[in-house]
Order: sequence, then C-alpha cells, then structure tokens
Amino acid sequence: MNIKAALLALLAYGIFSTHDVIVKYVSAHISAFQIVFFSSLLSFPLLTLLMVRDATPGNLRAVHPGWNALRALSMSIIPASCFYAFSVLPLAQTYALLFATPLLITLLSIPILGEKVGLPRLAAVVVGFIGVLIVLRPGETELGLGHAAALLAAFGNSFQSVILRKLSNVERRVVLMLYPMLTTVVVMGLTLPFVYVPMTGPELGGLAVIAIFGFCGTLLLVNAYTIGEAAIVAPMQYSQMIWATLYGAMLFNEDVDVLTLVGAGIIIGSGVFIVLREARGGRSSNTPVLQTRSRAAIGGGLNVSFLLKRNSGENRDE
Repeated sequence: MNIKAALLALLAYGIFSTHDVIVKYVSAHISAFQIVFFSSLLSFPLLTLLMVRDATPGNLRAVHPGWNALRALSMSIIPASCFYAFSVLPLAQTYALLFATPLLITLLSIPILGEKVGLPRLAAVVVGFIGVLIVLRPGETELGLGHAAALLAAFGNSFQSVILRKLSNVERRVVLMLYPMLTTVVVMGLTLPFVYVPMTGPELGGLAVIAIFGFCGTLLLVNAYTIGEAAIVAPMQYSQMIWATLYGAMLFNEDVDVLTLVGAGIIIGSGVFIVLREARGGRSSNTPVLQTRSRAAIGGGLNVSFLLKRNSGENRDE
C-alpha cells in the first residue's frame, strides 16, 4: 500500500505543480490578492458541505481564540505570498525557498509545542538554512519582494501548522477551517479596491481551474495519507522540483542555475532527514513535520489534515 500511496502523492504534487503554473500565468495580469480572494470564495461550497457533515457536538466558539486568530491571520497571507512569489520568481527557485517549511516547523515546535529537538535534527536545520543561503546568494544576486514573499509563505505555513498541531485535539474541525477562510476572504477583500482589474473569460477560466486542481490534488493527497505511512508520503512533495524545472524550461524559458539546484538539494536532504528522524520515534510524543499534511499553499486555503481521520497508530517522534 505504501507504493500506491507514494504514486498517489506523486500524482497529487504533479497536479499542484500544474496548478502553480496556471497561477503564474494568471498572476501576470491579475494581482495575487485578487486570485486568492476569488479562489477562497470558490472553496466555500466545499466548506459548507464539511460543516453540514461535521457531527461533532459543540458550537462555533473557539476554545483558544488567541491562537486561532494568529493562525487565521497567518493563513490569510500564505497563498497571496506564495502566488506573488510564483509570479515574479522562477518556479524552481520559489519551490526551493518553500521547501524550508519543515526546517521552520522544527524550530517553531520548540517554543509552541515544547518539542524536544535533539542535535541531529538541529544540525539538519542548520544545514538546510545553509541551502537557503545558497539559493538566495545574498550579495551576488539582487534580492527582491519575490524572495521575501516565498520565505514569508514558508514561515506562515510553518507557524499555522504548529498551531494546528497544538489545537487539533481541543478545537472542532469546523472551527479550524471556518475562521481562516473567513479571515482570508475579509483580508483579501480589503485589498480589492486597490488591486482589482476586470477579468476576461480565459482569466475566469484560469481561476476555476486553479480551484479545481487544488481540490483534486487535495483529495489525492488525502487518499495517499490514508493508505500509506506519512514517512513515505511526505517526501513526495519534493518531486515538485522536477516539475518546476521542466515547466520552467518549456513554458517560461527559465534556466535553473547550478547553485539553485545545489541549494535545493541541501534543503530537500535536510527535510527528508527530519521526516525520517521523526518517523523513527523516541523522546517526544509530537511529530510536527510528519503531521503537516499539506503543501505550502492551496488557493482555497484547504488543509489536508482536516480531511483525514485521526489515526491512533501514527508514528511517535524522537
């Protein structure tokens, strides 16, 4: 079943990569804020369906409003930051920076979750950030808002993922889904008067495809995590670097330089090490990276973790 899960995950991330190509095309004419606003609106029917099917007793009042507010705000900026990065940076470079998410999750889990992180994982984090510096090459390349946006998306996703891990056992699933999506619509809606442009038929079609691809990729990833081990499925996200290289070369005439590939390889290696280290089990009951079951950003803000049934047999962390 692990082989089938890995294949499903590879297909899901292939769809996500195609999703990001369409984002790159559409964002050449439409602001990332506008794309996220309408993509989030298109996700409300699915959210409504999940709310109706959620039989968990309770109301829509958050148990921890402060943490929920911080998570909702962070989730509102993730897709916009990610989409903007795709619009101005080469695909491979954007993915390389987004792949820093597991490194940031490992660090943030220490103060927020009280995670015990040993020297091996801390060393992997340090090595991974060296890879980020190799990709950025400060002093040699001109760093811009696109690089900042990609790193902000990685940090925002890491932050919300760790908070989600903290709240997942005490908050209703519908609460964890509703408030981030509402916040995203409100925040992005406030930007519309400044960025809105009329959309043509092809651009509206592009937004619809973005929503559909995000939904289909999410369902495939849900199936992959349902039938396979997280330690097998999680590293499949790095296949997006292959898609980014191919799409970038074929569709956008992007040349991937050697240092970007070297830096990306170091970041990926560090991330895989952290995943495998968590899967081995040990001192802590948390597995923050393994339980981050989504990619850096999905247009509608849907998170794979919400659609998965809790598995009491999950691996224990080191």
